[in-house]
Parts: sequence; C-alpha cells; structure tokens
Amino acid sequence: MIDDLTAAREQMELSLSFHIVFAVLGVGMPWLMLAAEWRGLRTGDPRWTALARRWSKAVAVLFAVGAVSGTVLSIEFGLLWPVFMARFGSAIGLSFTLESFAFFIEAIFLALYLYGWNRLSPRVHLLTAVPVALGGMASALFVTTANAWMNGPVGLVTGPKGDLVATEPLGPFLAPTADPQMVHMALAALMCTGLAVAAVYAFAMLRDPAKRDGYHRRGLAAGALLGLTCAPLQVLVGDWATRVVADVQPAKFAAMESLPETMDGAPFHAGPFEIPNALSLLLHFDPHARVVGMDAIPPPDRPPVAVVHWSFQLMAGIGTALLALAAWALWLYLRHRRATRAARAAVSGSGTGVLAGRTGGAVHPTDRRVFLLAMVAAGPAPFVALLAGWIVTEVGRQPWIVYRVMRVPEALTSQTGLATYLYATAVIYLVLAVALVAILRRIARGTTPPDPAPTTPVRDEVPA
Repeated sequence: MIDDLTAAREQMELSLSFHIVFAVLGVGMPWLMLAAEWRGLRTGDPRWTALARRWSKAVAVLFAVGAVSGTVLSIEFGLLWPVFMARFGSAIGLSFTLESFAFFIEAIFLALYLYGWNRLSPRVHLLTAVPVALGGMASALFVTTANAWMNGPVGLVTGPKGDLVATEPLGPFLAPTADPQMVHMALAALMCTGLAVAAVYAFAMLRDPAKRDGYHRRGLAAGALLGLTCAPLQVLVGDWATRVVADVQPAKFAAMESLPETMDGAPFHAGPFEIPNALSLLLHFDPHARVVGMDAIPPPDRPPVAVVHWSFQLMAGIGTALLALAAWALWLYLRHRRATRAARAAVSGSGTGVLAGRTGGAVHPTDRRVFLLAMVAAGPAPFVALLAGWIVTEVGRQPWIVYRVMRVPEALTSQTGLATYLYATAVIYLVLAVALVAILRRIARGTTPPDPAPTTPVRDEVPA
C-alpha cells in the first residue's frame, strides 16, 4: 500500500492527465466545427456541412466528458489539499469563477447549436457556434491562470510576523508566467485537435483507398491546416515560455536543461548532442552569459532532474518533428498546386487533357502513402508532448505546491486511506475512456456524402 502523500499526488496526476487530453479536444473541436460550417455556407459544398454536423456530435460527447472530469478535479482540490484551498482559495477563486461563467455560456450555445440544425436559419445557426468556440477556449485559459499563479505567485499580503494574511484576487492574471502559459495552452489545444482529426481521416484513407474522396480530403485538410499551422507558432511561444521559466523558476530551468553547475557559456543539449555556449546564447543572446545551475538551489528545494529533463527533451523533440512535418506538407501542397495550375493552363489552351495529380506531374498529397502514414503518426504525437509539458510544469515546481510559499506535504489532508480513492478513480476513468472511444468510433462510422460529378475538371480547394 502506498503512502497517502504519494496516493494523493498520483491521483491528481491521473485526473489531470485524463482531463487535459479530452479537454483540449473539447476546446479545439468547436473551432473546426465552426470553420467547416462557415466554409459550407460560403462555397455551397455539402461536404463541409456534413463535416460540421458530424463534428458537432463529437463536440457534444467531449463537452460532457470534460465537464465530468473537470468536476472531479475541482472536488479533488478540496478533498486532497484542503490546507492549500483554505489558504489560497481566494487567490485562485476568481479564475475558477470566470471559468464557470465561460462554461455556462458554452453549454447554453452548444445546446442551441445542436438542436438548431434545420430549425434556425443557416447564418443564425453558424453564429450560435461562435460562443461555443470562444467559451471553450476562455474556460481553458481561465483555469490555466490558476496554474500559472502557482508557478509564479504574486499579490501575497503578509502580516508583521511574515504570515500570510490576504491574497490579491487578480494575482493569477498578473503572474509573470500567466501570458506564456495561456498562449502555449491555447496553441496546444488547437494543434492537438487538428492533428488528431487529420490522423483519423488519414487512417481511413490508408485502410480504404476508396475513401480518398473529397469528403475525407476536406476532413484531413481542415485538421492538418489547423494543427500544422500551430506548429511553428508553438515553437516560438515555447521559447518565450522557457525564458520566463529561467527568470521566475531557475530550479525548474536548471532541471529542464540538466545543468548541474552555474556556468558562463552554458552548452545546449539536444538529445545526445551538445552545442557549446548555445544555451547562454539562446537565453541571453550572449554566448558567454551566466546561466544558473542546480548547485545554486538548496538541496531541499531541488526538483527531480531526470524526469523534468527528459520530459522537456521529449516535448521539444516532438515539436521539432511536427515543425518539419509542417514544412514538408506545405512543400507538397505548393508543388501540387503548381502542377495543377500548369495542367489547367494546358487544358484551356488545347481543349483536352486531364489535371496533374491524377496522372502525370505532382500527385495529390493524400495519394502519397508516406504522407498519410506521417499524418497518422502525428495524431498522438502532440498529446504526448502535451503530457510531457505538464510533467515539466508540475514536477519541475516540486517540492512546492505554490512556488516558494507552500510545500506539497504542507497542503495534504489529514485524512488517511487515500490509496482507496486513487484506485477507485482509476477504475472510473478507465470505464469512461472506453465508453468515450466507443461512442466516438460509432460517430465516425456514419455515412458520408458522395463527391459531386463536375462537368469540367475542378481543382481540390483544400490543402490535404
């Protein structure tokens, strides 16, 4: 039987890992749903509308699961960490209050959207999706500010004896870690959603070549465009977030880089490779700048270096691979578009011929098996990076629950037998995950609209 502190920490880890995977899908899917319906209204293409209808069913399921798992997390805060909530509830209370308002707005308009098909005008129905997308994103970002405050607490008011007497309600929004964490989280949600959706359609095309039709290509293209567009932005935001961590949480940064000693001209480690002076250059734009190492941190305040370092390496490695995939996908699309335009020019000039991509010239990206395999592999990759990033964020803050203010053991409940809660939570989440996957698979097996039969050759309007 594990001790109560370990059981409480593992239960929070399990709950957060489960919630965040499905929560980011619940945040990102409404944006894809909104874009698909807008595209359908703009072009009159029924395949876009069919995608929006199907995705709206997935949004409803993900919303329900996210609400349940989010509620469990809220209860666990009070059940497992009552000392933390008693002392700092007023500091993070505003974040969770605003999250609740965003959640209610999302729920109300999601109901209107789901039951508004064929009952509202197309434009009004489209507008009901806007608060769903905005509410879901706002809900996630408000919660993120609470975590950002735990990493960089501000607004603490102490008494004459140094004891905490009050907290500033706006502290989570004023924390130095708030802005980079919110932007990083927003991009992560969109990237995870986009690539997960693209992977589903890529997998369907690999299993059945007959599904390389306009409907599946549009589904893959919409997801790939959203996910791969976020990849280069996420690299830039990750660099910003790392600089903030180096300033606010030097112990976490030293663990991320596995830097045992403070040194001038610190090297940068990328897997097994070491680049001299590169870390100082990247961090301070000076190859000889000083970087704080683990030796400057008192031993009781040091986080687990190996876990934080390799999680950070995994996250950075996946980000780099997705950046390369984005560049390759863009090159394939541009090459295919140039070939298609050249073929169309030849057709208009001679009155005969077929489009490139079907016979000669650059083939359509979705006709490349290697590209489809890469998109399938890219589906789970950002989720692995997401979980690795949260390990860096949470484990890298150890041994503090509120950085340099309260240690984790100080916040633990006095109740015993917490391992029972952990095992019960694991069983519940396992059943919920199996049911969710089964429902989503059933939604995915629905019928798809056939491609229209054009009288003249037309180009694919999306970058698959």
